[in-house]
This record gives sequence, C-alpha cells and structure tokens, in this order.
Amino acid sequence: MVTLWVTLGVVLVAAIAELLHTNRLRRLSHLVFGPDGAPGAWLCTVPFLRVLAHGALAWGLVTLLQADPVVHQGQEVKDEEWRHLLLVYDVSPSMFLKDAGVNGDQTRHQRARELVDSLFERVPIGKFKVSVIATYNGAKPVVEDTKDLEVVRHLLSEVDMRFAFQPGTTRLFDGISEAARLAKTWPVRSSLLVIVSDGDTVPASGMPELPPSIGGTLVIGVGDNLAGKFIAGHQSRQDESTLRQVANRLGGEFHNGNKRQVPSDVLAAASADARKPLIERLTLREYALLAIGFGGALLALLPLLLHYRGSAWRPGAAPVAVDAVPAP
Repeated sequence: MVTLWVTLGVVLVAAIAELLHTNRLRRLSHLVFGPDGAPGAWLCTVPFLRVLAHGALAWGLVTLLQADPVVHQGQEVKDEEWRHLLLVYDVSPSMFLKDAGVNGDQTRHQRARELVDSLFERVPIGKFKVSVIATYNGAKPVVEDTKDLEVVRHLLSEVDMRFAFQPGTTRLFDGISEAARLAKTWPVRSSLLVIVSDGDTVPASGMPELPPSIGGTLVIGVGDNLAGKFIAGHQSRQDESTLRQVANRLGGEFHNGNKRQVPSDVLAAASADARKPLIERLTLREYALLAIGFGGALLALLPLLLHYRGSAWRPGAAPVAVDAVPAP
C-alpha cells in the first residue's frame, strides 16, 4: 500500500510540474522553437513520458526498499524448484586413448572430465541434483540425485568405471535408455541430459525415446575426429557425424569438445529452465529492477532527443549560396 501511495504522489507532483512547464513553453515558444513557434509533432508525448518515467522509478525503488534481500550463495532451494542433471558418461576403453586436448596429449577421459568441470562452473549447478550413468557394454547408474559435486568429481577422476562392465562394444543407447528410466517420474521439462562420448561404435538405429521430463539435451564429443587410434581391431576416432545425429534426434545441441570448451550460447540454450516461460519466472524484485531501468533510461534519453529532434529550426545565420554573393 505504501508503494502505491508513494507512486501516486510522485506521479501527481510530476504531472503538476509538467503542466507548469508546458504553460511556460507556450509563452516562450518562438524563442524555443524558432520564428514559427512550431515544435516537433512528437513533443506532445514528452510530458506523459516524463510522468511515466518518474512513476516507474518511484514504484521500482520503493518496491526494492521493501523487498527482502536476496542471498545468492547458500540459498535454500524449494523442493519444486530443484532441477536434475543426467550425465551419461562413456567409460569404454577407447576413452583412454591419448589424442584429445588442444595439443593432443590428453586422454579422451581426461578431456571429458575437464569439460564436465567447466559445465559445472558455468550452469547454475546449485539448483541441480546430479545423476551419473556410466555406459560401456551396457549402462549402470553410479550416482542418483546427489547435491555433492565432489562425489561426482571423485568418480570421474579416481574411479575406473570400465571394470564394472564385461568387455565388448560400446552401447551408448543403453546409457540413454537408463537416463530415460531415471527421469520418467520427474516433473515435465525439469531435467538436463548431458552425454559425453567419443562416439565409437554407436549404432545407427535403436534410439530410445526420452520422457517429457527431459527439457534439454547436450551431446559433447571428445577425441580426434580426423586421425584415430588403433584399438580392439579397428581404428577409433571421434565419430562426430554420428554424435551430431544423436543430438539432432534427441532434439538437443552437439559440440565437438576435443579442443574447445562448450560455447556459452550452446550451454545456455541447453541448460535453460524450460518448465515455465521467462515472464512467469520473474518475481516482484525483477519487475522492480525492470521498472527502474526503463524509467532511468527514458529520463536519460529524452534530453538528447529533445536537443536533436525537438524542432526543425536551428539557430544561427542561414548559409549563403555562393552564386548569391555579388562580384567585386
């Protein structure tokens, strides 16, 4: 209620000031707008714009003054606001071949771990519960819905998960199927699926269907996609075309992460909260900040617009044509 009364008071005072200013301009119109005293056609809107800007500033500032402060670190997340990050991680022997990184001196597993660490640092990971699914000749859920990132980092750096599987070919789709099973009961569009693999021996058919709870998918490829390494009787390299096709069929994004980190726009598109439109996720605090930005920008721009576009008349002597100058 206080916000409303303060806003109305500011609007009233601004309106009275604009009325007095308009009467003063009428008396001095020939001095301000030139001999014809005609302002630009759009100037009739200026008093209303200034009143609107003052009202927006007043409402935004008073709203922020009364709003509870927001603490971004250590903030408790409500149960309905938690999101899920599903990491399908390829642990097949080909991931331990050394042809990854900028200089090609890292194993694919080491490069994948760096990319996952970067992802944790660049998404709002504090709002995610993380699940890790190891995939090789089958798939095994290793961690489900943990909030402790150090557990995930320990698994990726210290635990050799390939020995949990029988030797064989990589079955990446088993990992996607297991992720779909875990996410089946979660809220709609509340999950981000991240797949990290070199794409070695990925089948051309049999793509699992994702549940509605998966709101974004990011497929990251590691390993040299040009010159491969020999393993298990075949030449292994990052199968970029197959991984890109997997991403397209899952409705997600693909990135070749062998030498470059995932671009911010790709990461933002994949990790965006798709449960509600942005307009529904804004709180009163965000609306107040928008009102302050709008009001401040409008008051700052109006003097410039009035100076350059307020009137067609320009003071000073009119330029004289050269032909009109009499000859000596």
